[in-house]
Amino acid sequence: MYHTMRKPLMAVLFALVLAPTGVLAQVLPSPEPAFKGTIGRTYKDSQPDFPKPLQAPEGAPNVLLVILDDVGFGHAATFGGAVSTPMLDRLAKEGLRYNQFHTTALCSPTRAALLTGRNHHSVSTGVITEMGTGYPGIVPNTTAGLPEMLRQNGYATSAFGKWHNTPDNEITPAGPFDRWPTGKT
Repeated sequence: MYHTMRKPLMAVLFALVLAPTGVLAQVLPSPEPAFKGTIGRTYKDSQPDFPKPLQAPEGAPNVLLVILDDVGFGHAATFGGAVSTPMLDRLAKEGLRYNQFHTTALCSPTRAALLTGRNHHSVSTGVITEMGTGYPGIVPNTTAGLPEMLRQNGYATSAFGKWHNTPDNEITPAGPFDRWPTGKT
């Protein structure tokens, strides 16, 4: 079986990974659970309720997204390059080859496209975020990305490495921190 990236990334990930497991919530963000305790006239007449923390269900798959800057098909051994990629080779031998990801040739727009599963222009990211001007140039906070959707379905998420998606004027000790990796992953 040979897979290609013809559908938007989010649709492919949800279809192949989350939907078959029943992990996907119907509505995000999930509504707060109803209070199941009782409130009496005094604490002796009351029963507390401690809702369980949200977590991915038993058997939910792990999800790993990897983005490599300045790397093409000529690098990974999986596609004929010199860099050893044993796990990618194994996945490819089993028929899993995602080889039609659209690159934007710039790091910020490519990250925006990968993290949101949308065209980089549709999430206002046509340039490197640090070069953003007074025009749309950063992913709006109204755009939900894959890490946020995973987190709202009980997954623990994180990001490592170069970020390049926070405007310079927001990289201060005072924040705001919502466009930092800890706010988006």
